[in-house]
Amino acid sequence: MAYLLGMVLFASAILISVSLHEAGHMLTAKAFGMKVTKYFVGFGPTLWSFKRGETEYGVKGIPLGGFCKIVGMTPQDDDVEPGDEHRAMWRYPVWKRTIVMSAGSITHFALALVAIWLAAMSMGLPNRDIPNPLPAYVKVVECVLPDGAQRACAPGDPVSPAKQAGLRDDDKILAVNGTPVADYDALVKAVRGLPAGQAATVRYERDGVTGEARLTPASVQRKPLDDPNAPARAVSVVGVVGPSLPPGVPLMVKYGPVDALPATAGYTKELAIGTYESMKRIPQKVPALWTAITGGERDVDTPISVVGATRLGGEAVEHDAWELFVSLFIGLNFFIGVFNLLPLLPLDGGHIAIAWFERVRSWLYARIGRPDPGRVDYLKLMPITYGVILIGGAFTLLTITADVVNPITLFSR
Repeated sequence: MAYLLGMVLFASAILISVSLHEAGHMLTAKAFGMKVTKYFVGFGPTLWSFKRGETEYGVKGIPLGGFCKIVGMTPQDDDVEPGDEHRAMWRYPVWKRTIVMSAGSITHFALALVAIWLAAMSMGLPNRDIPNPLPAYVKVVECVLPDGAQRACAPGDPVSPAKQAGLRDDDKILAVNGTPVADYDALVKAVRGLPAGQAATVRYERDGVTGEARLTPASVQRKPLDDPNAPARAVSVVGVVGPSLPPGVPLMVKYGPVDALPATAGYTKELAIGTYESMKRIPQKVPALWTAITGGERDVDTPISVVGATRLGGEAVEHDAWELFVSLFIGLNFFIGVFNLLPLLPLDGGHIAIAWFERVRSWLYARIGRPDPGRVDYLKLMPITYGVILIGGAFTLLTITADVVNPITLFSR
């Protein structure tokens, strides 16, 4: 029940975000005097509407977004009534059109920023002072599952070598068989390089005191560290997981209202970098999505659709992980805001790019004494627009299918 409630809450949050996106377009257009004839939440058949002034407001039957109709977005639009020619959007200065078309994305960014600021005060933001890479502080697991299954230990499962050797949670591993390990990644590589079945010496630090433990690694099937999509192979493990934070170092830090402002700025910067890097990797993740659909393992680093994000929102509520719920809301709003500004039709960024192209071209022609070439003919750009829609639609269908048949899960259910 909590899972379904979480899905409903997250889907509602997305719908509200998209509705506010369209409200941003509408309000800025009205502020400049442009004519807005419709503002609806949802698509499809109209369930309820009313008209105030020259704008019809309402709700439609398919709650998958929303739209507002601004008259005369392009010179080729035929929705301008006699007497409203001066109010057609394409006739307005380029800076006004830029504000109107970017208002949707700005709304998403504003939602993300407010959510980050509130989260900084209520639940905290990730500690930016955590060492990177993390030292080899570890958590000790009770057993080693030979098949690599993600489940709790059961009677009959072999006790982990680390547990048998007396290692404890928050021990810092210093060396394996005399070879120093600088961080947790180095520890994993060192352990996987040990011969299975042969005793090894692990030097560790606990409460400022150095000690040694003798253990015998177990052999299990695991994915290669450098290629998560490759078949599993036999490697050595000792039954520690991590990286664990150094003792006394908090994972999350709460801030006051004023201190939360620079913390929000820092988190937003990291979010922007992460979004950029994620978008760069999208093309190379398409084969992994297809693998997930055709029966392979789902890579947790593959893109997700709104369906996948909603399912994760449900998991977050089910496991009382509200930090994850808020993080998903923030990340999705930021991504939508950036994506909509890409200079491609029919996205908002495509209209902005054309408006500024027209402005720069007119300026250049004036400089060289040639007549203004006028407005861009959107009809000539329709093949490119259809191509973007086709590719975007195919990718959306691919991610939705993967999220239905082989979804990413962050908790054992």
